[in-house]
Amino acid sequence: MKKRIIAALMATVMLFGITGCESRKDDGKVEITMYLWDKAMSKELTPWLETQFPDIDFTFVVGYNTMDFYADLNERGSLPDIITCRRFSLNDAAYMSDLLMDLSQTEIVGSFYDSYIENNREPGGAIRWLPMCAEVDGYIANADVFEEYGIPLPTNYAEFAEACRRFDEQGICGYVNDYREDYSCMEALQGCAIPELMTMEGIMWRTSYESETVESQVGLDDKVWPVVFDKFEQYMKNTMIRPEDTQMSFGEMKSGLLEGKTAIMRGTASDCAVLRKEGVNTVMLPYFGETAEDNWLLTYPTCQVAVNREVEQDDKKTDAVIRVLEAMFSEEGQRHVATDNAVLSYNKNVNIEINDVFSQVKDCIDRNHLYIRLASTEMFAVSQNVVQKMITGEYDAKGAYEDFNAQLIAAKDNEVPEIITTQNTAYDYAFGEHGSPAASAVLNTIRRQWGSDVAVGYSSIVAASVFEGDYTRQQLNRLMANRLIFRSGELTGAELKQLMEWLVNAKEDSSNPIRHKNLIPVTSGMEYKLTDNGDGTYTLDEITINGSPLDDNKVYTVMSVGDDNFIEAPIYCNCPMPAELNDKMTVMEDNIYSIFVSALEGGNQMEAPTEYVTILR
Repeated sequence: MKKRIIAALMATVMLFGITGCESRKDDGKVEITMYLWDKAMSKELTPWLETQFPDIDFTFVVGYNTMDFYADLNERGSLPDIITCRRFSLNDAAYMSDLLMDLSQTEIVGSFYDSYIENNREPGGAIRWLPMCAEVDGYIANADVFEEYGIPLPTNYAEFAEACRRFDEQGICGYVNDYREDYSCMEALQGCAIPELMTMEGIMWRTSYESETVESQVGLDDKVWPVVFDKFEQYMKNTMIRPEDTQMSFGEMKSGLLEGKTAIMRGTASDCAVLRKEGVNTVMLPYFGETAEDNWLLTYPTCQVAVNREVEQDDKKTDAVIRVLEAMFSEEGQRHVATDNAVLSYNKNVNIEINDVFSQVKDCIDRNHLYIRLASTEMFAVSQNVVQKMITGEYDAKGAYEDFNAQLIAAKDNEVPEIITTQNTAYDYAFGEHGSPAASAVLNTIRRQWGSDVAVGYSSIVAASVFEGDYTRQQLNRLMANRLIFRSGELTGAELKQLMEWLVNAKEDSSNPIRHKNLIPVTSGMEYKLTDNGDGTYTLDEITINGSPLDDNKVYTVMSVGDDNFIEAPIYCNCPMPAELNDKMTVMEDNIYSIFVSALEGGNQMEAPTEYVTILR
């Protein structure tokens, strides 16, 4: 996507919730809201930050991994204090430049290798985005298959092509990629020609592309990119690609490697480490050049991090945010971001232990041959479109280059999407005295549409405040958190209490379903009280239905909405749903996002929030 032209669908209104003007609570703590690109950041990083900074009151929100999401938040006047995004390029983020803090003069920027931080430097010298530790993409080889067929692991492109040919003669797939995915198409296209993209001409083109404006669109150059497409055409021939590979999934190519039917697959170092745990003798191989000295690894930051410029209005808050960033980019902080993933660091003096899977690519690491992929939104989409057409034979290298260029410079369709409803009342995301008004409004609306007696939302079910004004379908979908599971069933009052105890009480093995206040359940048609134990755990006290005591024997229709993995997985809360409840609460095929949109079609309003929870101290 080119620079997004933000068309105002309504007059921007002031919201209370995400940033706010007040940065300190009555208890003296600084309040910081941080949006997470994915819940993976809450495996180890967010609990660690809360431990490191007891003087900061964090609100962690799992948002959406796209710059469009932040464009929408900005349009409504509600950017968070700290922003993270994985699918990122300066091209996509240019519209936010004036909204973000310039970090170029901070000590944090000085901790990066120049070659990596320069990718994020604006033409005027400002640096507003910092790359977190690097995911590493390349080839994953099943070393045992190579040994079985007496074929040496390749060290350059000619040897790679020869290995693919020899495996093909043995009825083994030499190399496979999940070309069904946009990122795989993009990485294959760039990966096969990294030496060309890293020439002076290639770097100059990339700088120009990343600095384009709406008035001056930048297409492909006529020196580097024709060579890129020529090399990819040869690459397809050498890997014996088939038209049906456009439908290849990650699961299918992984199965081939596990079963010894495939010698090499595209993947990350983290994928390679996982395959080792599954019993396959895997190693990483680089994207090959003509000689071993031309080999490169393709990398991309685990996420990019930026700071809302409004933070600078409060010196104490500015200091707190900088301290948080320094912690995140420290060696210990990056270890907590990476968890068990096999990653590398873009920072000097940060020694994340090199995983064994990197044994065959250590020379690339030592030479800093770590190419950062060009990953604008349109690069994902156009790469998928053009690469798949090359695979099916619709384009040769010349035709692919011409179409790719045409798509980059084509005028973008700025058609205003259909408005589903115009919301008359705004509701704050922030968790207040009786819960989150925004979460309550959303769940009350869903329950109204579905018609159940009680609804329970667990994990974080909303990703932003409810704003006043127009909502499109996409905006309504993104108001709710990603990957929510919808269950429905009939429970007695006693079983409903058991459901709430599962979602609130710390367990005997010390597992805690409320690792953060955002995980306090939201309810509709039911109110409850819980006790804050003062040690990060809570205990369920009293449940009422419309103010009356819960009847243990009465049967209620109950719907639940949330992310099961967030609660049940050992790496998160480690609190599996009790088996007897799991048997009664059936996962529904109905899409919870469609239910929410249906409730609001035709201009319907969201239900007002209710005071669903009271916290006793």
